Amino acid sequence: MALATAAVIAGFYLLREHWGHVLGYWPYLLLLACPLMHLMHGHGGHGGHGNHAQTPRRTNNDKE
Repeated sequence: MALATAAVIAGFYLLREHWGHVLGYWPYLLLLACPLMHLMHGHGGHGGHGNHAQTPRRTNNDKE
């Protein structure tokens, strides 16, 4: 917890000192964040969306 707090404080002061530089790159950082979020999000979170069982499709040759 102390390490996380120290990292947040250090990040705040670093951002505060270099705000002019960061502000110039802000649009590019936002554009870069989109593909990075797609690459790094988990792919296992879609299990609760309903029944995804494959059912065979009926063809014209199938008789009732």
